[in-house]
Amino acid sequence: MTDQTPDQTSEQTPGRTPGAGPSGTPLSDVLVVDLTRALAGPHATMMLGDLGARVVKVETPQGGDDTRGWGPPFVGEPDQRQSTYFLSANRNKESIALDLKDDSEGGDREVLLRLVDRADVLVENFRTGVLERLGLGIEELQRRNPRLVVLSITGFGHDGPEGGRAGYDQIAQGEAGLMSLTGSGPDDPQRVGTPIADLLSGMYGAYGVLAALNERHRTGRGSVVRTSLLASLVGVHAFQGTRWTVAGEVGRAQGNHHPSISPYGLFRCRDGAVQIALGSEGLWRRFCAGFGLDPEAEGLATNPERVAVREQVVALVESVFADWDSEPLLARLAEVGVPAGKVRTLDEVYTWDQTLSQGLVVDVEHSTLGTVSLPGPPLRFFAGDGTEVTRRDHAAPPVLDEHGAALRAWLEEEA
Repeated sequence: MTDQTPDQTSEQTPGRTPGAGPSGTPLSDVLVVDLTRALAGPHATMMLGDLGARVVKVETPQGGDDTRGWGPPFVGEPDQRQSTYFLSANRNKESIALDLKDDSEGGDREVLLRLVDRADVLVENFRTGVLERLGLGIEELQRRNPRLVVLSITGFGHDGPEGGRAGYDQIAQGEAGLMSLTGSGPDDPQRVGTPIADLLSGMYGAYGVLAALNERHRTGRGSVVRTSLLASLVGVHAFQGTRWTVAGEVGRAQGNHHPSISPYGLFRCRDGAVQIALGSEGLWRRFCAGFGLDPEAEGLATNPERVAVREQVVALVESVFADWDSEPLLARLAEVGVPAGKVRTLDEVYTWDQTLSQGLVVDVEHSTLGTVSLPGPPLRFFAGDGTEVTRRDHAAPPVLDEHGAALRAWLEEEA
């Protein structure tokens, strides 16, 4: 996305970097300055990098991004060990180490400002007020570069009575109600097994950046996009949110069964468990026909009736499954036409043919680790004729300051 008329090229646009990202990718002409650390911001900038943006990750010289030290597990030689946590959120980026407090002539802060002057997007997830204390407040950034899109991610929002709180995923999961909906029951609140608040705020942030870049195409001016861990989780409350705001009901954790659909969840069989999802009355009847049940039995004929007696329905389904092992049971469910599946461990997921077929594992060449496999991006693009396009060669997450010298040289050439 650029601010060009159709007959212009990126080389003709002042302040731009010709060929900033891989050609043929959606964001190949976008330069992102990434001031973030941990996960929410890095996930957002990784998404932009996956789409072809040139992402320059600015890290503190003293250890870099916090997640470089989050482990175990670590991999590599002791003097060059890499955190697998860092590797999960920083592919397709360049790293430069800068001390943002160094305001000497030609110092690190000046290097950062040169990057800002050339950037399309700046992403930060400092606590409220930190950028201003560094002399890099929004007014100053937009004065220097009116076209700059700024994405700012906080824990609980930039304003309001608790806007200055530090944001950590597990705390946000609790404060935003997600833990109250997750667990075996109301007295067993559980966190989601991945840092879902961080990941969702990164996704919402990247989504907002794309909207702001599209708006800039019309107006010629950048804007500020704000989101938070709190906002990202409230944004995915979905039916649990309206269950309260409209119906006045407070959802609670109830294990592996859906609060509004029955049967829908995890059911024990002879050698383990399977999952089924009967999201319509047609599927209920199909299931009953396939396993010798009466779909019109008293109290079970409609979904609201079954939800009202969920425990009874679970016991009925599990009595039917008790004589089945999971693999033949899944085959039977597929034959009947009932949506079903197993619960896979992560090693099973990453070796599953279906996962591999979707490009969800990518091999990259790391500067110290050699060839490593990473979880891949979740988007694919196709032309109208069905040909897959815009696939880029993914770059490994960088070691600290891996591209510092090259970036400084480039900025000198562009000065």
